[in-house]
Amino acid sequence: MPTDCISYQNSGYFSTLIQDYLDQKPALQSLYNHFPTLENFEKQIEEKHASFDNNNRIPLVETLRKQYHHIEISESTRQNIELLALENTYTVTTGHQLNLFSGPLYFLYKIISTINLTKELKAKYPSDNFIPIYWMATEDHDFEEINYFNFKGKKFRWNKESNGPVGRLSTEGLAEFFEIYSLELGSSTNANTLKKLFEDAYLKHDKLADATRFLANALFANHGLVIIDADDSNLKQAFIPYIKEELENQTSFQAVQKTIEDLKDYTIQVNPREINLFYIEDDIRERIIYENERYHVNNTKISFSKEEILKLLNSNPEKFSPNVIMRPLYQEIILPNLCYIGGGGEIAYWLELKSFFDAVKVTFPMLLVRNSVLLAAEKQAKKADNLNLSWKDLFTKQENLVNEITHKISAFPIDLTPQKETLKTQFEYLYNLANQTDKSFSGAVKAQEVKQIKGLENLEKRLLKAQKRKLNDQLQRVIDLQCELFPNNSLQERQNNFSEFYLEKGDQLIPLLMQKLKPLEMNFNIITF
Repeated sequence: MPTDCISYQNSGYFSTLIQDYLDQKPALQSLYNHFPTLENFEKQIEEKHASFDNNNRIPLVETLRKQYHHIEISESTRQNIELLALENTYTVTTGHQLNLFSGPLYFLYKIISTINLTKELKAKYPSDNFIPIYWMATEDHDFEEINYFNFKGKKFRWNKESNGPVGRLSTEGLAEFFEIYSLELGSSTNANTLKKLFEDAYLKHDKLADATRFLANALFANHGLVIIDADDSNLKQAFIPYIKEELENQTSFQAVQKTIEDLKDYTIQVNPREINLFYIEDDIRERIIYENERYHVNNTKISFSKEEILKLLNSNPEKFSPNVIMRPLYQEIILPNLCYIGGGGEIAYWLELKSFFDAVKVTFPMLLVRNSVLLAAEKQAKKADNLNLSWKDLFTKQENLVNEITHKISAFPIDLTPQKETLKTQFEYLYNLANQTDKSFSGAVKAQEVKQIKGLENLEKRLLKAQKRKLNDQLQRVIDLQCELFPNNSLQERQNNFSEFYLEKGDQLIPLLMQKLKPLEMNFNIITF
C-alpha cells in the first residue's frame, strides 16, 4: 500500500494563512503567543499560572458536578473534574457544535487530539495535571448547520424550527428521525450498538445539550474527557467585567479590526461587530446593537438604557452570550487553559484575536491545528497500489489527477513542449532576420509565432482529450477510488459520520484512532483498517 506522508501544507486543503502559520512565517508571529511544541508548553504553563484567577476554579468545579449529576461517568472523568480545583491543573480545550449524532468525522479527531495532547503533556511535565475539555457550543443558534449528518452518501436531516440557543432545544421529534436512520443501519451487532447509543442519547434526554453530553461521554469517558456547557449563570459571573467592557468601550472591535488590516494579504475568517454580544433567552439569540444612546436587541422591541443593561448584566449574566469574537475570551477566563485545538478555519479566526486578549490583559492560549485523517479500507489501499497511485496522487484535485495519470500511462508523449521549443528556435531566426531588414516585420513574425504555438496547444488539448477517451476504463477506476476516499470532492472527515466506520470496526474504531493520532506532528494521518 502507499506509504508516503502528506503534510497539512501539501494536502491542498488548508488556507494560505494556516500554511504560513504552520511554517511559522515571521510576519505572523505577533498573532500568537507560543507555537505549539512540547518544549514551549513550559512557558505557557508559567504564564497561565501567573495570570489565571484561581477563584474561578470553584464555580467551574461546582458547575461541572451539577452538569454531570444525572449521567454515569468514569472514575477518570470524575477525578479530572475534581483536579480542576487545584492550582497545578491546566486544560487543553477543543470546541464543537452540537451536530446531530456528532456530525462529520472530525468531531472524533478534535477530541482525540485533545486527549492525546494531555497525555503527552503529563509525560513531559509530571508535576502538573492536564485535563482534556470538550466545550459544547450550546449557545450557537444556527440550527441549519447542525441538524443533519451524512451516512453512506445520504443526508439525514432533522426537520424542526429553532430560533434560540441550540443547547436548550428540545429533542422532541427525533424518534421519527431515528426510525428512518435505524433502517439504514441494518441489524449487525455494531449496528445495534449504534442504535442503542442514538436512543440513549437523543430519545432519553429532553435537551440537545444533554443528549450531546451523553453521546460524547459514552464515546470518550474512559479517557477522562470533561464536557462543559458554558451557557450557565454561575460560570458567567466571572465574565461580567469583560461583558461590561464590551458594552461600554467596544474594545474587541477596535483591536480585531486593526489585526484584520495587518492580515490584508489573507482571506479573513470572521469580521467583528461593534458589539460582539448576543442577548439570549430560550427562544431568542439576537445581536445587541448600540444606537441613539440605547442598547437594542436586533429584530425585537427590546431595548435598554446604559443603566438598565448594566443592572441586567449584574443580575442575569446568562442573558448575555458571546459571539465568535468574544467566546474564546470567555473560555480563557473560566478555564485554566493552555491550548486550543481546532480546524483550520477556527485557528484562522483565533489568529485575529491576540491583540484583543492583550488589550484586556488575558493570556492567549497556544493554537494547535487538530489532527486530520483519511480512513482507507485495506481493499482501497490495495486498489491504489494496483493503480500505481501514491497518497499524494489521491489528494490531487480530480481534474489535475486525471490529466497527470493520462500523461503517465499514455503509450506515447502527449506533451508537445519539445515541438514548441523547436518552433521558438525557428522563430528566433526570423526575429533576427526582421531586425536586419525592416523592424516592422517583427510584428508579423510575432503574430505568426503566437498563432503556431496556439495551434500546437490546441493539438495538445485534443490529443489529451482523445487519450482520456481511449484510457477511460483505467481512468474511471482512479476516479472511482478518489470519490470513495474524497466524497463530493471534499475531505472525508468533513462529509462522513463516524457511524459509517463504526459499522466496520465497532468498538475498535476509537482505540485505533487514539493509537495513531499524534497531535504535535501536524501531518495528515492516513489510516488503513
